[in-house]
Amino acid sequence: MLVLSRVQFALTAMFHILFPTLTIGLALFLVVIELLWLATGDDLYFRLCRFWTRLFAINFGVGVVTGIVMEFEFGTNWSHFSSAVANVFSPYLYFEVLTAFFLEAGFLGIVLFGWKRVRPGVHFMATCFVAGGAMLSACWIMAANSWMQHPTGYYVQGGKFMAQSYTSVFTSLHFLVHAAHMILAALETSAFAVAGISAYFLLKGAYIPFYRRSMGVALIMAALFAPLQVYLGDLNGRQVFRYQSAKLAALEGHWETNERGGAPFSVIGMPDMEREKTLFEITVPNGLSLLVTHTLTGRVIGLKDFPIQDRPNAPAIYWSFRVMSGIGFVFLAFMMWAALLWRRRRLFDYGPFLWTAVVIQPLGWVAVETGWLTSELGRQPWIVYNVLRTSEGSSPIPSGNVIWSLALFLMIFVAIGGSYLYYVIKTLVNGPDLSSPIPPLQMPISMKVLMSGDEREEKP
Repeated sequence: MLVLSRVQFALTAMFHILFPTLTIGLALFLVVIELLWLATGDDLYFRLCRFWTRLFAINFGVGVVTGIVMEFEFGTNWSHFSSAVANVFSPYLYFEVLTAFFLEAGFLGIVLFGWKRVRPGVHFMATCFVAGGAMLSACWIMAANSWMQHPTGYYVQGGKFMAQSYTSVFTSLHFLVHAAHMILAALETSAFAVAGISAYFLLKGAYIPFYRRSMGVALIMAALFAPLQVYLGDLNGRQVFRYQSAKLAALEGHWETNERGGAPFSVIGMPDMEREKTLFEITVPNGLSLLVTHTLTGRVIGLKDFPIQDRPNAPAIYWSFRVMSGIGFVFLAFMMWAALLWRRRRLFDYGPFLWTAVVIQPLGWVAVETGWLTSELGRQPWIVYNVLRTSEGSSPIPSGNVIWSLALFLMIFVAIGGSYLYYVIKTLVNGPDLSSPIPPLQMPISMKVLMSGDEREEKP
């Protein structure tokens, strides 16, 4: 029953996370292109806003529906966990709905239908609030998850976790790095998704100026995100070393604590839980010590130092971590290629580059999923790290109930996923609207002054 509940929650979370990932990144993309429209008055940026807003709305709706299912599963499949940690854990989810979701959903109506009803400046502010709500939502969720990974600010009374300090989570370096890593993953995924879609239509020769501009903005954003994400990934690894030694040892296939010399970095291998060793391993001497301690001989605790029942599944997170980090370097290499082509003025017409953009477009989601697996499987066998076991948090419900509800959820996910793809593809095939009237651009006087660079023109 425990395994089935874990599988059900994992599938629900992995399906749901696909949509907020794009929502967060696409919201920021909308802010950027709408600001460019206000700043330049270029009609093409307005067309970009209208087109990508439609895809954002579809994604947002599906994300809300799939997220509600997860909330129910806390009560149905994880009632002991919910009962034990409600005083600490629930407020993060409550405030996520009360602040972030209401902010995002409340202003989405203006973003979708307010083009002819409010001034452009007001509409831009609504877009900013939607983007801010999306990121705030991610922060609340990551705060809840960070507390499960690194519990702070609580005490236990009568078997219940009682809140002592809610702010201790937000001020911990673990949360700051954890949340930044996830939000940046969403931004990076969205930038590559927009670039990949744009590249596809450039290859087809459809709406060339529109998709050149779209891809250009997306690649500029990706150029900022890709190297920063590699840095944050390294920073996140050091937080894992600091707070979750067993997870680090498992994801690196590191079995023996290095008492003399440095710990090697495992480039590739096959961790074997029964033999307690990593087979066919290729290593870099002292590499792991250098990465996580910034010294050649830093001590890194091996997996053998933990009781067998407290070890996470090393093969699963060893490979999920490598897939995630490998994709990060693929994106970085792609942006270096893009910079080279930009210097040669071949960015939008070099076929191999455009096809590569199309092919690697889904990799952002793969990285998010494998990153989530690395983080959550690495926390096992604890549902609250080192405090409450996962087996102690599940509900005492028959396996049959979990099986039929899991089957029902899978059918619903297929239906929702199919509908989502249908409307997304239909929107893409229909293409952008290049003929509807554009609302008059009534910029604030201060913005006109900044754009003209001549304050005297605005004076009577």
